[in-house]
Amino acid sequence: MVFLSSLLSGWDSISERPSALILSQLPVLASAARSLLRSTVMATAGKSARTARPSGEPALLTSRDNRWLKEFRVALRGGLPTEDGFVGVEGVRLVEEALRSGCCIHAVLFSESGERHHERLASFIDRPEMAFPVLRTTDRLFEGLADTEHPQGVAALVHPRETSFDDFVRAPLSACAPLLVVLAGVQDPGNVGAILRTAAAFGATGAATVASGISGTANPFSPKALRASAGAALHLPILAGMSLSILLAQLKVAGVRSLASSVHEPRDGEQPLLAPWEVDWCQPVALLVGNEGAGLPEEVERSADARIRIPMASGVESLNAAAAAAVVFYEAARQRNSVPASGIQSPVRWQPPK
Repeated sequence: MVFLSSLLSGWDSISERPSALILSQLPVLASAARSLLRSTVMATAGKSARTARPSGEPALLTSRDNRWLKEFRVALRGGLPTEDGFVGVEGVRLVEEALRSGCCIHAVLFSESGERHHERLASFIDRPEMAFPVLRTTDRLFEGLADTEHPQGVAALVHPRETSFDDFVRAPLSACAPLLVVLAGVQDPGNVGAILRTAAAFGATGAATVASGISGTANPFSPKALRASAGAALHLPILAGMSLSILLAQLKVAGVRSLASSVHEPRDGEQPLLAPWEVDWCQPVALLVGNEGAGLPEEVERSADARIRIPMASGVESLNAAAAAAVVFYEAARQRNSVPASGIQSPVRWQPPK
């Protein structure tokens, strides 16, 4: 470049013989041009090496204030739905269940160390029709938004399916009749998730969460409940937001028998409590499960079509709500998948009332 400047500045003094001068300096010009080109290419290559990423790999989110990381923090650590109603699921198994469920996926997030799980989920997230972003962040930022103590480095934002009452009482073709569970005032999210997992494992076709008295039922889509349900809450139709009295009235109109789980002895003139094997589970049935400590309110038990209790050894007052549900639903599954129990009429295919 210095040589070229000197050449141009001296042009006026050699204007009478420019061709001879330039021709004599062509080898020097060519050498300078090659050096300039080589240095430019090397500088560009170095810059590209610093900024290039593997093909298809998303950029790393490195700001705590990133919009996506804020949404994941609300849904996971805060345990609340986002403004658009998405809930957070964390861990490779739960994310896999969410992807299998058919629910709407808003985004999937990997930490740097969580990238090792990408291969397991690749068959879902790498499909062209899966139109949701796959995001990456640092391990430190992921730990700050995760709800677990030792996060696996993968999470997703999922929109649970919306369930109407008709969806709730509709039995799939594979089931002889609706088998429903109504959680009324179950406050522990771990119990809520465990009951839903048990119900789904033994063939329940739907669930409802309602308040009972002053006790509300824990959100089945909170991070703790989702972990306890092992993702069953994302597959099972779940009806929420309806009052218990209205729900019981609608169940009666739909021809679904309500069974109240009870720990109280029947009063004079009241019907005796039924054992699980004394119920015909091949007919439309909704099992009502009450608060862990207080159970169901007496007026709810009286308004139910029947009351049910698990016979236990003397000295044992009751079972945990999730354990009791497991015992009852096991008997339901036994009847619905085998020869009906002795003394119970043969099942008739249920038809919803017109």
